[in-house]
This record gives sequence, C-alpha cells and structure tokens, in this order.
Amino acid sequence: MEGLAGKVGIVTGAASGIGRATARKLAACGVSVVVSDINLAGAEETVQLIVEAKGTAIAQQTDVGSEPALAAMVEKAVATYGALHLLHSNAANTELVEHETKVAQADADLWDLTFDVNARSALLGAKYAIGHMITAGGGSIVNTSSATGQFGEPHTRTAYAASKAAVDQLTRTIATQYGKQGIRANAVAPGAVRTPNFDDGISEEVLDLWRRNHLTPDVGKPEDVANAVAFLLSDLAGFITGQVLNVDGGLTIHSPLYSEMLLGREA
Repeated sequence: MEGLAGKVGIVTGAASGIGRATARKLAACGVSVVVSDINLAGAEETVQLIVEAKGTAIAQQTDVGSEPALAAMVEKAVATYGALHLLHSNAANTELVEHETKVAQADADLWDLTFDVNARSALLGAKYAIGHMITAGGGSIVNTSSATGQFGEPHTRTAYAASKAAVDQLTRTIATQYGKQGIRANAVAPGAVRTPNFDDGISEEVLDLWRRNHLTPDVGKPEDVANAVAFLLSDLAGFITGQVLNVDGGLTIHSPLYSEMLLGREA
C-alpha cells in the first residue's frame, strides 16, 4: 500500500479478529504497529505473528473504556517509535450484545457502557492522536463501524447499533474539523465477518441465514476488512475522507425481500 512504509500506527482491539488482521496487514506494509487490546496475552500473540513475519510491533494493554489508558496508549506509540501517523480504532465490546433488550426493556447502564467502549473510545483515541499526527505532518484515522448502524435493528442490538451510528457521525466530524491540517478520517462498516466472536456458538442455520442475505457467496473474513482499512489509511486514499465504506458483501444495498425471493427462485 502506497505511503505506509515507515509510518507508525495504532490498532485497538488487535488481540484477534479484524484488529489482529489489520495489525498484521499494516506491519506487512512496513508500518511499526502498536497492538492494543485489553487482552494482553492476545495482543502479545499478535505481536509474535508480526515479528515472525519480519514486521515491527509492540503490545500495549489498553482498556479503551478508560481515558487515561487511551492517552497512555498514544504516548507509548510516540515514545517507542518517535511519531504517530495512523490510528485504527477498532475495539468494541460485542459481548454486551448478549445482554441487550428491545427499547421498552432497555437498561440505561448497559447503553452507557456500550457507548463508552464503542463510541467514546473512538472519540478519545482521536483526541489524543490528532495533535501528534499534525506534528508528524498529517495522519489518517479509520474507525470500525458496522452495517448495523445503518438500518433498524429488529431484535436486541439497540445500543450496539446506535453506538456504531455515532461512530459514523464522529468520523465525518473529525474529517471536517481537521482536514485542513492534514488529517483524514474514514470508517469501515463490516457486514457479517467470521471473527472468533462471531463464530462462537453460532449455529449452521443462523450462519446460512447470514450467507443468504449477503450478495457474495459467503460472509466475510477479517482479512477482507483489514485490506479495506489499509487502503483507507494509505496514500492511495489520499483524496478520500469523511466516508463510511461498507465492507459487507452487499448486505446493506438490497431489498429486505431478497433472501425469500432467492429461495423462491431456487425452489
């Protein structure tokens, strides 16, 4: 990817899934990567994979729900590598989804916790990164959003979907406020991606439902999203900012009748 070699970047939520795939992709492109996650052992495993592939990375344990921890994460990157150019705010708490309800039964504390991890952390990561990026001559931020932030949730992901919609708007605002100072901000909105969290306990029946409602033959892989993130962070996307790129196999662009119509046609 053009312009990535020699840069310094942070990837949050990088102990597994999309974050790990992105950290490995960026390192393969010559980025010195701070692998950040609350799961230190998982972050260290990611670093080991990067080092084994001749890349450069360090692990940083970070609770993205803590503002001091996010500030320390950014300072660690600058202290270790001398600058900061790239930030992929990817961390999210998908486990909270299991405890969500519909609106009439919503738990306000759960709502707040979901926003703390999924949206507030993206705000605070940018807050502490932007100044260093400006000092370095410019930078690029990519936030991980979700296709769920773009349509009404039929079941229980009330707070999760709303928090991801907030990430979309935050991304546009960062791009607007700091574009003239050399900062680009974009987001990726994945559809169903086979991360460890996604695969944990999913039935073949539900997985097939996801497959039927994507326009691609199968659901996504973490590497599919990592490739998009690397592109948006790179100079190849130098004229792209304030955008939400759906990396979703067409999940969000077709009629909700698609799956049933397809089945009827096949019958």
